[in-house]
Order: sequence, then structure tokens, then C-alpha cells
Amino acid sequence: MRFVHLVCAASIALSGLGSPAVAQEETVLAPEWSAYLERFVDEQGRVIDDGNGGISHSEGQGYGLTLAFLAGDQATFERIWSFTRTELMLRDDGLAAWKWSPDADPHVTDINNATDGDMLIAYALAQAGEAWRREDFTQAATALAEAIGTLAYTQDGRLTLPPAREGYGRDERPDGPVINPSYWIYEAFPVLARLAPDTDWQAISDGGLETLRASLTGPRALPPEWLSIATTERPAQGFAAEFGYNAVRIPLYMVRAGAGDEALLTALADGMSDPDGSVALVDLESGETRETLADAGYRIIPALVACAVSGTPVPDDLRSFEPTLYYPSTLHLLALSHLRQARPECLS
Repeated sequence: MRFVHLVCAASIALSGLGSPAVAQEETVLAPEWSAYLERFVDEQGRVIDDGNGGISHSEGQGYGLTLAFLAGDQATFERIWSFTRTELMLRDDGLAAWKWSPDADPHVTDINNATDGDMLIAYALAQAGEAWRREDFTQAATALAEAIGTLAYTQDGRLTLPPAREGYGRDERPDGPVINPSYWIYEAFPVLARLAPDTDWQAISDGGLETLRASLTGPRALPPEWLSIATTERPAQGFAAEFGYNAVRIPLYMVRAGAGDEALLTALADGMSDPDGSVALVDLESGETRETLADAGYRIIPALVACAVSGTPVPDDLRSFEPTLYYPSTLHLLALSHLRQARPECLS
């Protein structure tokens, strides 16, 4: 059964680029956003990954822009975009450098891009450009979407995207090409399609779901974080064969976009959940839990799936936000935002 497509208020605002702006529903609440800002966003607009040595990266800047938009905070959006534009948009191809370290000189310690970070930034800029009538944001989003589109390639009849421009291609690895299934920002694809129509974003979205289904493996039927698609889908060489930190956000992205089907979402949520309600990082071959994640920002993801599939109310302890670490805190706010906009019955 195909999910009815559910879009956030930001996507509704983008019903046509260049159309009049519509009222924005702020689905990240002011106290939550204030707590997030105090903990993870500095005065420059740098989003700090405090679980990863205090670095910043294009993913974090994209998440920060998205949450600022969902909170209706135009001033902070400007600040985050200013840092992103001046500190990360340094590549000749229009993509963002992915890694910035406060202790290094120069601060960019890896100039390679991260495709999910690029998509998150473009998506947030497009939403803000439309809702706030900022043509400069829309132009920046368009340029970035067009640059991302140049990365697309066909493998076994599916249009796909690499995790980065360098390092994962057919000729760069013995098991190449390699992809990361958690880099598919499904809710962004309709927006990217309007920005950069020369790329078949629907085919990229559909191919991502087909590849995800084909990649489920092991006793718990979960996808590997890094996936070789050279022949059959299998864990990529040189990476742990596990369902890891990146992969836990796949169901979140799917639910926020209304992508996939109930069977796939249920399989992912069941496979990643331990009996005590925590989320597991899983060894794919044995099915054993390698690490237990008890943070609310992780545990809300299976709860979000249960809401989307069967209308199950979200447990009370997951309905309020308190910041912990950057990554689960970000996931928590994205999940709560979607629930408020599209599934309020699961919060009552």
C-alpha cells in the first residue's frame, strides 16, 4: 500500500516557485528552538556536532537551516546560511565542502562534498526563499540543486546519487559504485525537481527505495550503512557491515516524505528496535546489537513509524524535547515537527 503523500508546511509553500508566499506554520516550538540554539549553534551560525569532536559539516548546516525555517526564525537562518556560504561553499563545482574543524588551519579539513548535506542545504534555502520571498535564497538553492544533479548516474537501470563526488565511483573502488541509503532526502526531491528540472529526481527517489528494499539483509532484515551496488546489493568493503548511526534516520526521512510502503517501514522499525524500546546499531550478519541508543531522539523514530502505519500514539516521554547531543536532538525535532503538522492525533 502506497502512503498518501504527506508534506510539511514548507513543501506546501513551494507549490510553485515564484508563486505568492503562503502563511508558514511553525512546527518547531520556540522553547525547543531556543534550547537547540543555545546548545548547538554559535554566534557565527556554525552548527556544532558535539558528539563528533565539535566539528561542523554540511549536513549539520543543512539541518540547522531546516530547523530554523520550521521555527520561523529568519535571523538565525540568515546567520547559519552566512557561515555555510562563506566557510563551506568553496568548491569550484558549486557543492559544499563537507567538513570544518575549529582547531585546524585552514578550517576545512576535507574539501570533498557530502551529497546529503548539499541536498539539505538546497531544500532549506528553497523553502525559505519561497515562504519569505527571498529571491537570493531561491537562486542559491537552484544553483546547488543543479550542481547536485550533475552527480547522478545510472547503475543497473536505476538512477542514483553517490555519497560524494570523489571516492565512491565505479573506477575508484574495487566494489564501486558505493552509496549510502541514508543520504536519500525523500521530501526534498519534489522541490529539487522544480529547481533543477533537467535531472529526473523522481527516478532518483524511486531508485533509492528500490535499492533500499533490495539491500535488506541478515536476521533483522536491515540495510547496511554503506552499500556496494556493483553487482548485487551488499555491504561495501572497508566499512563495518552494520546498521549504524547514519541508517537510523532512513525511516524518519521516509515518513516525513510519505515515501515507501507500510511493509518496508515496519520492517525497518522492527529490525532497529530492541525489546526494551531502545534503538539498536546492529551487526548485519549475526543480528546482534552492537550498541544501544536510548536517547529520545532515536527512540522517537520507531514510534513515528508506528504512528504513520497504525495511528499508535507516541509515548508521553517522547513528546517533549530536551537537547542531548547534536544528532539525536536534531532527529527528535524533525520527528516532532512532522507529527505536529501531519499527525497531531498521535500526540494527543
